[in-house]
Amino acid sequence: MDAVKLKPLSSATDVAALCLVLLAVGGVLRLTVSSASADAAWGGAVALLLPALGWSVVKSLLERDLGVDAIALVSMVGALALGQYLAGAVIALMLAGGNALEERAGVRARRELTLLVSRAPHTARVERDGQLVETPVDDVVPGDLVVVRSGEVLPVDGVVESGEAVLDESALTGESLPVVRRRGHVVRSGAVSTTALRLRATRSAAESAYASLVRLVRQAETQRAPFVRMADRYAAFFLPLTTAVAAIAWVTSGDPVRALAVFVVATPCPLILAAPIALLSGVSRAARAGIVVKGAGVIERLGSARTVLLDKTGTLTLGSPHVERIETLDGIGEAETLRLAASLDQLSLHPLAVALVGEAHERRLPLELPTAVAEEPGRGIEGAVGEHRVAVGSGAFLRERGYDGVEARGRALVGADGRLVGAISFADPPRDDALGMVERLHASGIRRVAMLTGDRAAAAEAIGAVLHVDQIYAEQSPEEKLAVVRAIAATPGLAPVVMVGDGINDAPALALADVGIAMGSAGATASSETADAIVLVERVDRVVDAIRIGRRSLSIARQSVLAGIGLSLAAMAFAALGFIPPLGGALLQEGIDVAVIVNALRALTT
Repeated sequence: MDAVKLKPLSSATDVAALCLVLLAVGGVLRLTVSSASADAAWGGAVALLLPALGWSVVKSLLERDLGVDAIALVSMVGALALGQYLAGAVIALMLAGGNALEERAGVRARRELTLLVSRAPHTARVERDGQLVETPVDDVVPGDLVVVRSGEVLPVDGVVESGEAVLDESALTGESLPVVRRRGHVVRSGAVSTTALRLRATRSAAESAYASLVRLVRQAETQRAPFVRMADRYAAFFLPLTTAVAAIAWVTSGDPVRALAVFVVATPCPLILAAPIALLSGVSRAARAGIVVKGAGVIERLGSARTVLLDKTGTLTLGSPHVERIETLDGIGEAETLRLAASLDQLSLHPLAVALVGEAHERRLPLELPTAVAEEPGRGIEGAVGEHRVAVGSGAFLRERGYDGVEARGRALVGADGRLVGAISFADPPRDDALGMVERLHASGIRRVAMLTGDRAAAAEAIGAVLHVDQIYAEQSPEEKLAVVRAIAATPGLAPVVMVGDGINDAPALALADVGIAMGSAGATASSETADAIVLVERVDRVVDAIRIGRRSLSIARQSVLAGIGLSLAAMAFAALGFIPPLGGALLQEGIDVAVIVNALRALTT
């Protein structure tokens, strides 16, 4: 029966247990005392649920959204009015059982998401004035030196300060093998350190990757999918249909019990229960694959996606470029140019910044902690390094800050104290896991796969040729990326649109697309408010997995709904003809409920 939220007891399971006890007591009284005593016990089971059910219907009426709760209410009131106390008690038990089953199914479907939330650390050990101080994790600020003991969860994002970190990221990414992060490498909160380590915090706990995931999980638990909302509206049509069939059965037979039987079997619980459980199971299945999504609505849109747009840097490429060449322009020397740029970039998570810091550490250059830092994601960063005012970024970024005659041409430019001092070139090969990805996307039902990047046309075309993308949009500004997303979304047959990016300069396009997917640790922080999903493991081919999970979950939801509704309609016809009594109808309807819920839970499996 319908999954009405019950309040009188501590849980739906308690209500179902009490209904079962009253049903059993009534049976014993019927055999040992009198039918009147039995009817009183069975009527008590009905009365137990009527207040919550009645309030649910009243609430729906006040919201002008009368749904199938009214059918359940008519069934139970009708059972009491017609003296069908045993049937009413069975209806009450099935109603409470439906709630309990939905509660258990929901807990199982949310299992992976709940595990993510429960692991969030609350305290951190920080070195201050030579002392190790345990402090609330919310008090950690960028620049703090945090000590993590073996077996502990990293409380904040940061850079490994000393030694070698061996991290277990399985709870975040689904990858069972530990990863090694050396001095200067970026690490993210939520991973478990298997060794003691010291890290320099680059973000506060509230802005960390793990905090972003917790926010995503809480949204995932509350957001309702459009399919589920549509199911609610569609279910409301059953009330006039059921009323009409019941009236015809009563008029033609002269027996009101037939009308009651029609109402008993009419409640389309599969529509109410199966869709949300299947889609929420898809959310949980995605989390197990290292993909955290904001809710069932994302799973549904992934299931119907037709176009995938892919950023290049950090998405199709490794996202960990290496320094290829440093060109000095003002006589300060290659080492000093790199030292100034890397010192400033210590507080940035951009892939090029990470590459600069890593190169400086390999050359054993003494880096300083910058101050007064301001970053424009995807464009550049500016701040003070010692006595120098330094800027690192694109030509346009440096021109806006008074550097004349600069031209990037695919390089990162370095400016210091108002003059251009260097240009740094990078190499960024494609990911191994991106090979064959386009073909797999097409096989999953995606009609167009395109690259959407701000990089130079030559670099984009070289990667695009290797990966066989259908179309390339190169040298696109964030505003131009928005225009591309809008144009494709408006083209018949190409929506919904999925945008996959690194979560920095792609944030506007991620927000505009039907589904925005952010890649990796940097994206997990930068896109928490804009992207719909985060791929935690550093594998772009998990996007294919996300779409396949969406396809399967949506298919199972539809299958469960259509099969359940079809069975309910058939049962209504038989009940109207007098072949199914109210008691038999209650048992039959709950059998349908159990079948479709079990089927919906298949979305948890591969």
